[in-house]
Amino acid sequence: MTALSHTYQYSGPSELVAEERGQALRLMTSGGGAPRPYFFEGRLLQPRLTALSLRALSRVVGTRFHVPPAMLHRILLEADPVVTCGRGMLRFEGFSGCASTYARVDLTPGAYEGDVASFGTTNVDFNAPMRAALATVRAEEPLALSVGHAEVALQRGEARVVERKVPLPLRWLKGFAEVQAYLSRLTPFAELPATEALRFLRGLPRTRTDKRPHYLVPQGRSVRLSSTAATGAMRLTGLERLRVLEDLAPFAKRLILHADPRGQASAFVLDMGVLRFTLALSGEVWRGFSGEGQTLSALAQRPAVEQVLSTLRAELRWEAVLEPRALASKLSAPEDLVWHGLQVLGVRGLVGFDSQTAAFFHRELPFDLEQVEALAPRLSDARALLEAGALEPDASTPNAWWVRGADVTYHALLDADGEPLRCGCPWFSRHALERGPCKHLLAAQLHAQRAEDPDAS
Repeated sequence: MTALSHTYQYSGPSELVAEERGQALRLMTSGGGAPRPYFFEGRLLQPRLTALSLRALSRVVGTRFHVPPAMLHRILLEADPVVTCGRGMLRFEGFSGCASTYARVDLTPGAYEGDVASFGTTNVDFNAPMRAALATVRAEEPLALSVGHAEVALQRGEARVVERKVPLPLRWLKGFAEVQAYLSRLTPFAELPATEALRFLRGLPRTRTDKRPHYLVPQGRSVRLSSTAATGAMRLTGLERLRVLEDLAPFAKRLILHADPRGQASAFVLDMGVLRFTLALSGEVWRGFSGEGQTLSALAQRPAVEQVLSTLRAELRWEAVLEPRALASKLSAPEDLVWHGLQVLGVRGLVGFDSQTAAFFHRELPFDLEQVEALAPRLSDARALLEAGALEPDASTPNAWWVRGADVTYHALLDADGEPLRCGCPWFSRHALERGPCKHLLAAQLHAQRAEDPDAS
């Protein structure tokens, strides 16, 4: 498996320590804008709930839902989430080792009180003792939170440095960079009140061997599980992935379900008042949020988007809510262009998407993602077809091209807005647009763009 080398270096291990006024949760960080980045220090107003939420997040990033057992040790080494300190929000997010499950803990300003020293995103050390300590936090005890604390843990009078060099699989990184492409197209499906949410989660099958698709169907104030597809049903596989929500459900005010019209993803948001826990599931356990092509069209239009990227990036400013329509109005740019620009920034790891607020948020993944964007083989192949002169417009059909392959010529059709519609190639017949457009449709997009702007590439 293709992987990138990455080093986690912490000034000390994360720890839960006793202080005069209670306990202090010190989360050591790796990377960021300073040798020991210090973002936040304050007091948690919902200590037990926050601890349970962070522990649930650690369960996701430390779990393999579809990975050979021999890879488990490496997955546990990679099980360090990232934290973003933005304007008014603290966000912890991470992926399962197989990249099929994404989890995020959002702490709103009502969940803490303290000082924000700076904004940024970095890795957080979630070691085994830290995960065990989170399980012991009680509701009534004071708990302070420090993200990137300047103090270091001492061992025999010397500062302890924890350094782990691990291979991060490209599949995991690409999933992290592009999960917002899935989340941004989800639509609200159902909203369950607290009692119904708890009943639904506790009633889920407990077997991990059932990989068949299941369907959720609205029923009164709740939903019911069915094995039969129906119009308007929400498709799910790997139901065991939802078990992480069960411990948090008693604290929830409601559970909001978001569905993908294409059935390729879903999201479950536990609203716990001042905290939110988001769990996003890929359409199949074996198929992760691995950047299978959801943002290829945005990247294919990169020359058109490039004109707004610099001004768009200047508007990020660690904002917790980046709404495309408002940004388009502010920048006097078409909304669809701003949307594509945000998608490109998402591929570069500069923004995430919050399905609950239906808006993007600024965060900068602490990895070198230049290689991730470069490793998009379908887009590279499309550019090669374009440079080889393999495309010829179909004079009889608007927005259509004949694309010459090695032995066969395929017919690629775009819609009136220049978006991929269909292609006659075997890849499209197998996947349609579920995994993004094929190389022939991408080449057609590039050709159409070049016709409008000869300087585009």
